Amino acid sequence: MTVQELYSSIGEDYEQALRVLRTEKLVDKHIRKLTKNGPIEALLAAGEGMDATQLFETAHAAKGNCGNLGLTKLYKALSEIAEEFRPGNPRKMTDAEVSAKLQEIAGLYEKTADAINRYETENP
Repeated sequence: MTVQELYSSIGEDYEQALRVLRTEKLVDKHIRKLTKNGPIEALLAAGEGMDATQLFETAHAAKGNCGNLGLTKLYKALSEIAEEFRPGNPRKMTDAEVSAKLQEIAGLYEKTADAINRYETENP
């Protein structure tokens, strides 16, 4: 599996990642780091206690990673959480809606992480 095939398998935007990171080597390097750095795990942990500061900070950081990597589905979902908890923004979602959005993010991330793990197995 190539890195481009990885993106195709998860329905994400390889060309966006290439525009930002400039080379396939850098896309490869950074997509591998996504599952190692734990940004989504930190977000989900913050969601357990509805810690507004942590939810904003972790969603904002993960959103940047996903945007740079062309992971548009995760990027959009993370953006919603980041904006919901951005300091100074009034809350629009209920806690239940936030929890549902976090579950959506968890599902998207699981699909992405599984594909990255397969990619890494085939390309050590």
